[in-house]
Amino acid sequence: MRVRRAVGRISALEAVLDKDVSDAQIGIAHTRWATHGAPCEKNSHPHRDRSGKLALVHNGIIENYRVLRQYLEGEGIEFKSETDTECLAQLVGLFYDGNLENAVRKALREVRGTFGIAVIHVDEPGTIVAARRGSPLIVGVGDDEMLIASDAAAIVQHTSRVIYLSDNEVVTINREGFRTTTLDAAPVTKAVEAIEWTLEQLELGGHKHFMSKEIFEQPESLRNCIRGRIDLDGGRVVLGGLANMSRELIRAKRFIFSACGTAWHAGMIGEYLFETLARIPCETEYASEFRYRNPVIEDGTVIVAISQSGETADTLAAIREARERGALALGVVNAVGSTIARETDAGVYLHVGPEIGVASTKAFTGQITVLTMMALQLARRRNMGHGECAEYLQALAKIPDTIQQMLPRLSEQTHAIAEQYIDQGNWLYLGRGIQYPVALEGALKLKEISYIHAEGLPAAEMKHGPIALIHEGMPVVVIAPRGHWYDKVITNIEQVRGRGGTVIAVATEGDKHIAEIAEHVIYVPPAPEPLQPLLTVIPLQLLAYHAAVLRGCDVDKPRNLAKSVTVE
Repeated sequence: MRVRRAVGRISALEAVLDKDVSDAQIGIAHTRWATHGAPCEKNSHPHRDRSGKLALVHNGIIENYRVLRQYLEGEGIEFKSETDTECLAQLVGLFYDGNLENAVRKALREVRGTFGIAVIHVDEPGTIVAARRGSPLIVGVGDDEMLIASDAAAIVQHTSRVIYLSDNEVVTINREGFRTTTLDAAPVTKAVEAIEWTLEQLELGGHKHFMSKEIFEQPESLRNCIRGRIDLDGGRVVLGGLANMSRELIRAKRFIFSACGTAWHAGMIGEYLFETLARIPCETEYASEFRYRNPVIEDGTVIVAISQSGETADTLAAIREARERGALALGVVNAVGSTIARETDAGVYLHVGPEIGVASTKAFTGQITVLTMMALQLARRRNMGHGECAEYLQALAKIPDTIQQMLPRLSEQTHAIAEQYIDQGNWLYLGRGIQYPVALEGALKLKEISYIHAEGLPAAEMKHGPIALIHEGMPVVVIAPRGHWYDKVITNIEQVRGRGGTVIAVATEGDKHIAEIAEHVIYVPPAPEPLQPLLTVIPLQLLAYHAAVLRGCDVDKPRNLAKSVTVE
């Protein structure tokens, strides 16, 4: 068994790989950011047991690793790393008696926490044992090869046929194929499913970064999201994933949107849409907070889990908690076959295609689009007439073409604006009503990929403290399309100007007044107020992207971040 590890990019590992690895028949590897211990070579994966014959890679967190480490040290085992993962490798090695699968099962029964693992042993060449709990794991079934990964994007170039492991399942793969069982050794029959993505969708296609590609893909991704789901003639929405839940949804008394990060911002927009269009009480919860509270779940409560990957650990835990208390659980996810998709009662896929860039763009607009369709479907059955619903649907159907026409102009304009202000260390983003979560999303995009500090605020709250931050030349991005809050937002812009702030306004085409009071105006076409976030967020995505590129940041792989947060 050859073990090679390195710190940094994959290229750093390539530099230390032996030239004679072409004869290798089996292997495991993992790119892991540090959760226990510093990001250094000794803490890198894989980790071995004391015999040196067993190697293990692990995604997740072992919560009782300190207790396990004390036990193992009491058995005379000397640790070489600071990681929780080495405890797991040493434990499997301690239990190994000639059967790797049994040793893995025995060890995992002692573990608290989350894991997606792959294990090999010198004495069982040609065999990999893998298992999951809380962290995603899939098996690719190829031609004369088998693959294990945490995401379909990693294996689609090799095969489109996969099986999805569920929690507390073990898979053993070898030349003969694969065998799946539970942690208690009960056989499990798994269906082989097809990945819906293609290799071409995972390539840059002429763009310098995946984030740029995914921003410019939004017209097509939203067409795919909408396709077959809106009946313009009938003035209604057709969501097949919710077809069997129509009665329960019509009778629902309350909706909870649970999500993290960008998806949480989409949930806030969903709250506005459901309350405004369908007239039903809603709230949006951080999944990481909801799971540790003692939430009040009354009869008629529906929880909507929003997650691009469908594997977000906190969101998954939140829906499990809500379901245990009697809530109906719906999923709004992009990844077909993901855990949230399988553990919810029903749901709607985004169908926006794979999203590779860590900073979510097309998944966010896909989430808003799906939530808009869900709100209109519910509204049509509760309180909205045919004509009004048809008008919204016709406007929604035009959004992809509108974005396509906007993108070239906005990209050029936001590049010029970013060039002027990337040396400013603090930015504010302001919005009111449905534009407040858009402001939050714009601020998040800027800080997560360009490392510029940014804060999103409800515009009216600025004068209750944050206005003290505004100084001469400070960039303040104000989302101010024509609508219910327009006059109030204009007042907020005047307050910013009075303190010396530089106003970058996102406004409706034809608004000449705002050009008189803002240093920069980024115009978007008019749209009904509930649909405006689909347009106003586009320049904010581009502004963040250009700022990050101009600052020399790694746009697709921002520091300290992972695409899917599958651990706490």
